[in-house]
Amino acid sequence: MNDIRIRTATTADVPALLDIYAPYVRETAISFEYEVPTLQDFESRVTRTLTRYPWLVAEKGGAILGYAYASAFHPRKAYDWCAEASIYVAQNARGRGFGAGLYAALEERLKRQGILILYACIARPPQEDEHLTLASILFHTRMGFHTVGEFPRCGFKFNRWYDMVWMEKRLAEPADPPLPVISFPDIGA
Repeated sequence: MNDIRIRTATTADVPALLDIYAPYVRETAISFEYEVPTLQDFESRVTRTLTRYPWLVAEKGGAILGYAYASAFHPRKAYDWCAEASIYVAQNARGRGFGAGLYAALEERLKRQGILILYACIARPPQEDEHLTLASILFHTRMGFHTVGEFPRCGFKFNRWYDMVWMEKRLAEPADPPLPVISFPDIGA
C-alpha cells in the first residue's frame, strides 16, 4: 500500500470514477440504481458532495482504483454530526486493501470535521446470488461497523427482492453540547 496515493477527487477524475461505478449499477445489486448516471450527473454529484464532505480517490501509478465519499445522513440540522459513507473499488482491484485504506483516510477527515457517527446503507441478499454477496457487509464488519437496522425485501432489482441493512461506526463520543461540524473544504484537507 506504500505506492497508493489517496487524495481528494477533482472533476477531472469523474470519467474514471464513473467507469468504476458503472459495473456496480449494470451488473450488481450493490447499487439500487437501474441506470448508469450520465457523466454530467455524476460530475454534479462529486461537486455537490465536495462542498461539505470528502470524496477521496485511491490511485496507483496515476490510475484510479477506487473511491470513497461521505454524504449527509439526513438533511435536518440535528443530524449534522452523522454522515453516510459510500465506497466503490474497481472490479480488478477488489480484495487488495484499497477499500480499507480509503475508509481509514475518509474516517480521519470526517473526525477532523467533527463527524461522530458514520453510517453505511448496504444491500443484503436473502441468499447470495450472481448479483449480490455478503462481501460488503463482511468488509464493513471488519472495518468496525455493526448492524443497527434491517429492512427486508425493500429493493427490487434483477427481478428479485433484496434486503437493506444500516450499519454504524462511532468515530468519537459526543461532547455535551457537541462542537460544531466543519465543512470539508475548511479543514484544509
